[in-house]
Amino acid sequence: MSIDVQHITKHFGRQPALSDVSFSVKTGEIAGFIGPNGAGKSTTMKIICGLLAPDQGTVSINNHRIDQDDAGVRHSLGYLPETNPLYPEMYIVEYLSYVAGMYGLGKKSTGKINDIIELTGLSAEKDKTIGSLSKGYRQRVGLAQALLHNPSVLILDEPTSGLDPNQIIEIRNLIKFIGTNKTILLSTHIMQEVEAICDRVIIINKGKIVADSITRHLKNKNDETFMTIFVEFNDEPPRQKIKQIPGVEKVQQVKEKTWLIQCDMNTDIRPAIFSFAVENNLIVLSMHRQEKKLEDVFRELTN
Repeated sequence: MSIDVQHITKHFGRQPALSDVSFSVKTGEIAGFIGPNGAGKSTTMKIICGLLAPDQGTVSINNHRIDQDDAGVRHSLGYLPETNPLYPEMYIVEYLSYVAGMYGLGKKSTGKINDIIELTGLSAEKDKTIGSLSKGYRQRVGLAQALLHNPSVLILDEPTSGLDPNQIIEIRNLIKFIGTNKTILLSTHIMQEVEAICDRVIIINKGKIVADSITRHLKNKNDETFMTIFVEFNDEPPRQKIKQIPGVEKVQQVKEKTWLIQCDMNTDIRPAIFSFAVENNLIVLSMHRQEKKLEDVFRELTN
């Protein structure tokens, strides 16, 4: 496994921050790491990056244990913290050269810097100072420094925080492109970002992992009893007759000509609704099943 976290425990004084946290993320996965404020996300990510030592447990990056092979971990790991560590007075190329020097890239650095500038879409801005860049381009510079030494594992903490919708889409697409051959652990408060980017979701609450699943499975596994369908007819249907459709458990009008119809999860009543419309001289203008959102699951697990 590229990231292997085993039985991590951390206290700050008497306050427990993490309690027996374990998970693994393999190459090619983009895992979303989410939880409410104070749940232990930042503490976990700092421990993974070697910035904080756990009280108990182990963390390995590409089979390099953090407490035994610090140099191996740092060469395998790229980190973009929530507060982007940039020097506003430096030019982009100047800053990336400085970062390359810290990683000891030597003569290879010029080619690597040019490649990373192109990859992260900074070519048009490369002659500017970092302080003159928009927030979106500063995030790109932060990604560039995290990628410069070609790490196999990326830790991204709130990478789209404070960006406008266009910038979010640009950074989202860049992360998905990068994630095809790297391991990415991404922390964010934006559920739409997790659904759009992440293959898998890990939810932490009160210092414990409460869910770890493929994103689409997590939304569907919380033991739902009913299927909810919204139907818009061209005219008012007879309410009592809707209730008589086999399998219908609940009927509610949500707005003019639009109805919420609930049925047993194991019964697909959509063909019966079309038959009902024909029998009652109605036209179905639209019909869709209500999908549970990741945000709903998150609330259920962390409230």
